[in-house]
Amino acid sequence: MKRRLAREIAVSSLYQMEMNEVTASEAVDMLMDELRQDNEIGADPKEIGSTDEFARELVHGVLERKQAIDGMLQQFLTGWQVDRLSRVDRQVLRLACYEMVFRDDVPPKAAINEAIELAKHFGTEESGKFVNGVLGKLLQGIDELKS
Repeated sequence: MKRRLAREIAVSSLYQMEMNEVTASEAVDMLMDELRQDNEIGADPKEIGSTDEFARELVHGVLERKQAIDGMLQQFLTGWQVDRLSRVDRQVLRLACYEMVFRDDVPPKAAINEAIELAKHFGTEESGKFVNGVLGKLLQGIDELKS
């Protein structure tokens, strides 16, 4: 399974849900259908099923804990409000926070590195630095957040 691809699908799905008021299943289904039909990135067809499953876990996990995640992020957003962030940065931060705080299968530093790459891929030139700064602060307080 390609976890990076699943994370890209998760971020795109979260973005779609916010922009178009679609359900989590509809957003993931649409992106997975595109992947199965076009497969412009050359994904291994044998891995698409596990990628789909992981992407859905991520999306649902973020949605189930969205309020808690936004509260955590707000603690580390100096001079910003979660709802005032760019939609892309907000979704990347939510996904990374979910993985760092609520999942045990991803080392927090790996989640940060993935988030930085996602922010660079989907966001602006400054997104990677911004996401790194916020998540670096979150990492310093992660033990308290997990308790």
